[in-house]
Amino acid sequence: MADELEFDVEDRGLTRGRVTLARRHGVIAGWTGRDPKAIEHHIEELAAIGVPRPSSVPLYYRVSAQLFTQAPAIQVVGDGSSGEVEPLLFDDGEALYLGLGSDHTDRALETHSVALSKQICAKPVARGAWRFEEVAGHLEQIELRSFIREGEGATGDGEWVAYQAGTIAGIRPFEELLAGTPVAAGKGRLAAGAMMLCGTFPVLAGGVRPARAFRMEMHDPVLDRSLEGRYDIEVLPAVS
Repeated sequence: MADELEFDVEDRGLTRGRVTLARRHGVIAGWTGRDPKAIEHHIEELAAIGVPRPSSVPLYYRVSAQLFTQAPAIQVVGDGSSGEVEPLLFDDGEALYLGLGSDHTDRALETHSVALSKQICAKPVARGAWRFEEVAGHLEQIELRSFIREGEGATGDGEWVAYQAGTIAGIRPFEELLAGTPVAAGKGRLAAGAMMLCGTFPVLAGGVRPARAFRMEMHDPVLDRSLEGRYDIEVLPAVS
């Protein structure tokens, strides 16, 4: 159905089953870095492109649940948007899961309103997921990376460039984020049908910038398995 997403639940790299999530609630947890210096770095990184400082940290931005998508491409207006790799928590009412997503954001609009910039762009998520209980004991070791395709290569497709990298150890403890979110269900759970992106990492080099395509990865070194996702960005003309 249009209001549902399907996730392949993986166990040590093997597909074990499929979870159907009825999308009801969407939240973007922002400014969630555990290291105050890293938070300040990200604030300054965005301030360089005109984004105002947050009123407090962390912040929880409510967005339409229908923005979360597994489509292979998204459409944006103008060339001022970019992706951010983030761990994704979602709950189908039976269990909590860890997935992977991108908080794609309109940077031009973000200079006027961060909340509106979160709402204006689709939020691509990977098709794979893990049961949260399987990773809870080693969450901080889980690694995330993103890559962007920019420029024009010899084939006209451009080159993949490393864009972000970090571990969940760099993000505030998930029990704290779960307790503070407006869609909490208590006891370390989200409300049924809720999805929450949990924070991102600074750009490795070159600053926050748009790209033609975005690729993201999450690797569990303890259970030796990975989740992957990618999407293309189609820019629509900004007319007035």
